[in-house]
Amino acid sequence: MSKRNPIILIHGLWNTADIFSSITSKLDEIGIEYFSPTLKHEYGMTSIVELTNLLNYLILEKYGYEKELDILGFSMGGIIGRYWIKKLNGYKRTRRFITIGSPHNGTLSSQLIPKYPFKGISEMKINSPLLRELSRSDYLLSGIDCISFFTYWDLMVFPGWRACLNSGEKISLKIYKHKNLVRNPDAVDKIIEKLLN
Repeated sequence: MSKRNPIILIHGLWNTADIFSSITSKLDEIGIEYFSPTLKHEYGMTSIVELTNLLNYLILEKYGYEKELDILGFSMGGIIGRYWIKKLNGYKRTRRFITIGSPHNGTLSSQLIPKYPFKGISEMKINSPLLRELSRSDYLLSGIDCISFFTYWDLMVFPGWRACLNSGEKISLKIYKHKNLVRNPDAVDKIIEKLLN
């Protein structure tokens, strides 16, 4: 087993941990430890805050309070990871934060979704209170290697630049379907390359 940090894989809305099968099969081959829980988002009705609290409980149960980790979030999973880093002291133990197609700056596709009953989806609206709150504490990412993967052709996070953190490296993928950001072999190879750096 490698001495690299364990990687926490956080899936997005309408997904389970299975969305990462192309990535986890490569991590298995290489021998890198990962933890990929399924968080029940209830079709977007569960808030990002609740999902993050559940993730935190699972991380603490598995790794305790101090083990250094790498975080990889796909779609809404990147927002959950960002919230965990900033609001639950994850910044103290996160070395690398990789997000893939995550609406860090909100997305047009959630603008018309009502807060009730779809709180989780509504928290990804442009200028939502949750995203504004996260932006105010961006300084907590300064000691973390941040990488944002995005595509200009993603209808789930449109326009594509909204999937980029304000700091860190930004990598454009030529992918046309949101789920393929973590399934396309070329995209997976680029993601694995960044995980191994």
